[in-house]
Amino acid sequence: MKPIHIIMSVLGGAIAGAAVGLLFAPEKGKDTRSRIADLLREKGINLKGSKMDELVNELTDEIKESL
Repeated sequence: MKPIHIIMSVLGGAIAGAAVGLLFAPEKGKDTRSRIADLLREKGINLKGSKMDELVNELTDEIKESL
């Protein structure tokens, strides 16, 4: 197995794990989305509410497919 495949697998697993952690966190979804939006704004990425909801839905679908 090539090292790039290992790195990509680890990175993909970390992203999926973070997404699952966010989705099953004890906080309300609205609070979690607000925190994510604030973090993205700090990085220079501005998402409106509807775009954030689309992102959450896409992540949820990908996680469900992988389980």
